[in-house]
Parts: sequence; C-alpha cells; structure tokens
Amino acid sequence: MAVMPSDDLARRIRTASRSCPDAVSGQVFRSPAQAFADLARSCAELGIEEWDFYGESGPVGRLESELVELFGVEGAAFFPSGIMAQQVALRVHTDRAGIRRVALPDLSHLLLHEEDGPRLLHGLEISILTRGFEAPAARHLEAIPGRLGAVLAELPLREAGCLLPAWDDLAELSQACRARGVVLHFDGARIWESQPWFGRPLPEIAALADSLYVSFYKGLGGMAGAALLGPAGFIAEARLWRRRQGGTVYHLTAEAVSALAGLNDQLPTVADTVAWARTLAAGLPSFIAVQPGVPHTNQFLAYAAGNADAVNKQLLALIEERHIGFPAWRAAQEPGRITTEFAVSRAALKLDPAQMAALVAAAIAPTVA
Repeated sequence: MAVMPSDDLARRIRTASRSCPDAVSGQVFRSPAQAFADLARSCAELGIEEWDFYGESGPVGRLESELVELFGVEGAAFFPSGIMAQQVALRVHTDRAGIRRVALPDLSHLLLHEEDGPRLLHGLEISILTRGFEAPAARHLEAIPGRLGAVLAELPLREAGCLLPAWDDLAELSQACRARGVVLHFDGARIWESQPWFGRPLPEIAALADSLYVSFYKGLGGMAGAALLGPAGFIAEARLWRRRQGGTVYHLTAEAVSALAGLNDQLPTVADTVAWARTLAAGLPSFIAVQPGVPHTNQFLAYAAGNADAVNKQLLALIEERHIGFPAWRAAQEPGRITTEFAVSRAALKLDPAQMAALVAAAIAPTVA
C-alpha cells in the first residue's frame, strides 16, 4: 500500500529534525555510539564501577536509594518498562483488596496503549474515573458506586495536553480515597515536569498516594526504565511480580546509569523547560489554540485550522533552512483542523521561545488565510 502524503511528510520532518543541533520539541538525537560514549562518561563521573545482577545492587541499587531519599518513601524498585511497573502496581493493590476493579481515566495509557494487557494479564476490571480532557477530583470518585481495588490518577494526563489537577483537588481526591478505604496510585511518568505546577516538594506530592510510578526516558532523557515507589511491603510484592513477569534481566546497568545521569544533569533544568514552554505557548497567535491554555508542564497540545500536508511542507523547509527541530502536524478529529504536541527539553533552552513561536506561526499562517 502506498504511503499517504501526510505520513511521508511527517517522516521526513522527523528525519530532518534528528539531524538538527537544536530542537523546539523533543531531545536532540544521539546516535548509539554517542549515547554509549555518554554512558561511559557518566560511569566515570558518578563513580560506577560495578554491574547490577538481575536488578539488584550496583547502579540499580544506587538509583533506588536515591529515589527513596528524593521522594521520602520507604522503598523503590526499578523496572525495565513502565507498562510492566504500572500493571504490577495495580495487581499488588487489587490482590490485597480482594477485588480486581480499578478506576482510571478513559485517556489512561493503560487503556489506550497496552493492547488490553491489564485485563488479559491481570484480570483487571475498569471503571472510568474521568472522561476526556478532565483532571481528577474527589467528585469523580464519589460518582463511582461499589467497591474498588485501586484508583489511578495520571499526573499529568498526557493525552489531554499533559493536564494536571489543582493541588487542592488532588489533595481532596487523596482524602476521599483514604476515607473510602481504597488505595491511590499515581501514574507519574512525567512527575518531574509536574512538580513546578504543584509548587510542592516531591515528598509532599508522593505522600498523597499509596504508590507512585516514575519514568526515566522522557523528561530525564534516560535510555529506558521506570520505578515503583511506596511502602516497603508494597515494594517487596512488586519485586516478586517483577520476577514473575521477566523483569529481572541479567543486567540493567546501562538503563540505571542513564537514569542516574538524568537525575543529576536533566532534573535541575526541568523547571526551566516548563517556563520556556509557557513562554512559547503565550507567543503563539490566536489562530493557534493551546491545550491547556497555559501549559501545566513542559508539554502541551496545539490546534489550528488548516491542512497537515500544507503546514508540514512549510515546516520541512523551515527545518532545513534553520537547522532547528520542530514537531510535525497531523489531522485532528475535527474536520478542517490540525494538531501537534510540543514536548520541550533542555535542547530548546538556548533558543528564544518568542522567536520560535513566530516561526511556528509563519509556517501555519499561509494555510489559515
């Protein structure tokens, strides 16, 4: 089957952006050789001289210890993937509760991107906590009758433009869960980027939940991997399920070292990327709508009237001329509208966000007229 023009243009934009030294959205591309050279340098800088063995000791143990201190929790367990980690978390909680029913957003990663794994592998039954572009609050839990084994809140809700609840709403949801006797799990894949919105230290955020999942390859730029955080008993059971699901591979040292490097090098700049993203969004003209209106993290959605092919042709020329990476646009659900996602990393910090907003506007303006 022939490749559609939109798909071909989007692919060409991704390819062109990978060769750029700067990027408005996403990390600057590194070849495998560059990435492994950086890992070797990180090993030297961090004093890593030992391997982990089956996810124990070495840099994995060091990473878990740093997470315990960073979040003020009793324990942490490293996982090779977030999908495994989150399904394990819900399995442990529902086993303890004696009921497989969990409440989570209809836009949750577990429902949209995991091939029905939560149901097929763990027999989970899903109740919808929130629908569409809506942040969780206590009223959503109150609307769900009957017993629940767990509640999952995605912080931020990525498919809704990385939408976050207000701090008071999140605190009230936590209180409502505890009053009802149901555990609250945070899908914190982008918790690092969410912390500036809440304006609270990470331990205070983590204290609202019974368990927390974090990711290392998104905002922190790691190679792969995730971790579950929570009480010691929960972590012990999570480790058992990690073993059952094949998550204790012989060595996870490369992933753990890249996560440690991310905590050391990338985490201090996350607040700057959030501020940069907000300035970029504020500089976009009125014919480009932003979701959320003021970005809650360093990631947001943008919408405009237009044709994806026409915009992407303009963007491709812009990338090739300026050597700056931009995200491709695609058709939105609404006829005649297009959308894209900006995910700002520290690769953008040396660029001027107002100038980048003007370039985005210039690429779209001819298709709007």
